[in-house]
Amino acid sequence: MRSATITRKTAETDIAVTVALDGTGRSTIATGIGFLDHMLDLLARHALFDLDVKVDGDLHIDQHHSAEDCGIALGQAFAKALGDKRGVTRYADIHLPMDEALTRVCVDISGRPFLVFRTTFRVEKIGQFDTELVREWFQAFAMNAGLTLHVETLYGDNAHHIAESCFKGLARALRKAVAIDPREEGRVPSTKGSL
Repeated sequence: MRSATITRKTAETDIAVTVALDGTGRSTIATGIGFLDHMLDLLARHALFDLDVKVDGDLHIDQHHSAEDCGIALGQAFAKALGDKRGVTRYADIHLPMDEALTRVCVDISGRPFLVFRTTFRVEKIGQFDTELVREWFQAFAMNAGLTLHVETLYGDNAHHIAESCFKGLARALRKAVAIDPREEGRVPSTKGSL
């Protein structure tokens, strides 16, 4: 099973993340941020990753460090679990509807981290969660997972639905991209021979 555990401790956060890419969608999430817990739970469920995330952060300041550092640690665990990427499908994309919102997510497990994030929110908060932290989490995750990641919400009104379509879209795209392609016969899917 492709899995990895990462621990990350700074003056701002103390994080432990375990991810199993060939899982069943089981998750145990405790970031201290209810909305982020919800997004990570559905990420695990729709990617069929088993995911354990524990974050102790400086929430007395705000949610920024916890959300960003969670993305960093999860990205590192994802990259470690992938190993040398032999046999993976590599590319995937999906259009993910969530009620009135529609988001397109395209991913390349390239080893060349890059994020294009064309999603806007009409409000600053979803409950107590700062909507600007959605992009921060995606940025941290993509950079540390080594992904080229494009996320674009084509339309939508409700901020919760928009955020959920982004995370579910990522989940479904990753589920396809990490899948083993039997036609690759264990090769790295690149003319360079490595990713």
